[in-house]
Parts: sequence; C-alpha cells; structure tokens
Amino acid sequence: MANPAAPLAAPGIALEAGALMGLRHLARRGAAPRTRALVGLPGGIVTRRRGRGSEPDDVRPWAEGDDVRHIDRNSTARTGQLHTRTHHEERDRAVVMLADFRPSMLFGTRRALRSVAAAEALALLGWRVAGDGGRVGLAVAAAGAEPVPLRPSGGGRGMAALAGALARAHAEALAAPLRPDPPLAPALASAQALLPSGGHLVIASALDAPGPGFEAVLSALAERVSVSLILVSDAFERATPPGLYPFATADGRRGTGRVGRAPPAGDDRLGRWARLGIEGVRIDVEGGPDSFAPLMERLDAVL
Repeated sequence: MANPAAPLAAPGIALEAGALMGLRHLARRGAAPRTRALVGLPGGIVTRRRGRGSEPDDVRPWAEGDDVRHIDRNSTARTGQLHTRTHHEERDRAVVMLADFRPSMLFGTRRALRSVAAAEALALLGWRVAGDGGRVGLAVAAAGAEPVPLRPSGGGRGMAALAGALARAHAEALAAPLRPDPPLAPALASAQALLPSGGHLVIASALDAPGPGFEAVLSALAERVSVSLILVSDAFERATPPGLYPFATADGRRGTGRVGRAPPAGDDRLGRWARLGIEGVRIDVEGGPDSFAPLMERLDAVL
C-alpha cells in the first residue's frame, strides 16, 4: 500500500533544515566583507564608514575637529606628532524575516514549491547577514496554528535556529488541512514585534491574496522601519499555456481544470512598492539557489 505522506517528502516539496544550512558557502561565494558602503554624498561616492566601534580602522595625523579621546599615544610618541586612531562603525544589524507558508505558497510547477524557494532565499540572505556579524529572526505566515516566532540571534547558532524553525513551520503547513489563505496583516504585526530599533524586515511571498488592508498596513510599516520584499514567482503563473491541467489537493482530491490563454500583463508590483520606499527583488522558483544568491547579495546591500 502506498504511503500517502510520501509525496510530501519529495525533493522540492519537503524543506530540510540541513539543506538550508548547506547554503552557507553559496551565500558567501564571492562576497566581500562589509567594510565599504555607499554614503549619502552626491555621485554615490564609495567610502569607508568610520565611527566609534571597537574594531580599529587606521591611524592618521590628528586634524582640527578630531576627538581628543581617540589620540593614539604610541604613534604620537614614535613620530612626535599627534595621531588619531579611527574605528569601523559599530552597528547592531538585526533582520527579521517573514516567510509566507500560506496554502497558496504550497504550489509549484518547476523544481520546487514557491514556499521552498522563499525559504531558500531567506536562508541565503540570513547567511550573509550572520556572516557580517548581524542577527536574524523569523516570523511565519501560515494557515492554522501560528509557528512560534524566533527572536533575532547571531552566528551559526542563530542560523541553525532559523533553518530548524523554517523546516518545522513548512512541515506543519504541508500537513495542515486545506483552507483559504489567511490575511498577511497579522503576520506583519508579529514580525514587527520582533524588530529592535533600527532593524530590518524582509518579506518572502508571492503576495497572492494578501488580504484586506495589506497595502495600507505595509505602507505605514515602511514609514517606521526598513522593509524589503522577495517576490516569489513560478513559471506557470508568468506564462500559462492554455489547456486542460490535472490537479491534486492536499486533502486527496484530484481533477482536471481548463486554463484559457490570459492576455500578457506586466507585473509592476516591485516598481509600485519601490515608489513607497520598499526595495525588492523577484526570484524565479525554477532557477534555484544558484540564481537566488546574486539577488540576495543585491538585497543585502540595501539592508
């Protein structure tokens, strides 16, 4: 007798914490330390951020206006001239990730479910943040019982907690009875509650049926905290050939549905959100983590 749970364990449907942990090297491939950043100067001049952190940056001759508390005594004694020591900016970089595991995300026609692709992208971004000394946390949007939110923590231990929480929440979402998507606004509130001052929120979702008031809630949230969006896209939704398509639901129902040819329409959601100050990238499920990694590097640069 066939095991009814076997399809849920197939690659691309099941989400394994070990696989998310294994994305660490891919996330850091070609990544340089965040010692340089664009500053708000005309022309986008690239320069080092200097501040009062604990990591030394360089030693240079003292200039009018420098803080006398930063005078470097050794260099001053050796050269006979006042020298000052500068330090890298010290920031508490906390990123809370909101993974959309609602029923509409448990769908996919190439390689993996959209929910799996969302988790892969978040893990890649999380490894970049943790590798730069930041902290990562997690909130999940799902039908039924809400997973326990994960407060931001750093390093490999923080990423292990994130990967485990993503895998558990995804398994629960797959096993839950089929029901309509709940609105995303409560999940936004849960994620916001985890954000420390100066934190960042990253949402990974296809934004199907976000629910009433979602745009207003997200726009208001973006005025108070930094918000970024990972828009998850499946090939079938971007270009759907007309015809009869078999389907199966989580509760065991099977059937066939006709899909007609829909007129092509541009997806300007990222542009619309960008005009509201919400940066975003689109990931195509079929591309896989190798194609997600450069996009997460780009998104990481704006956090």
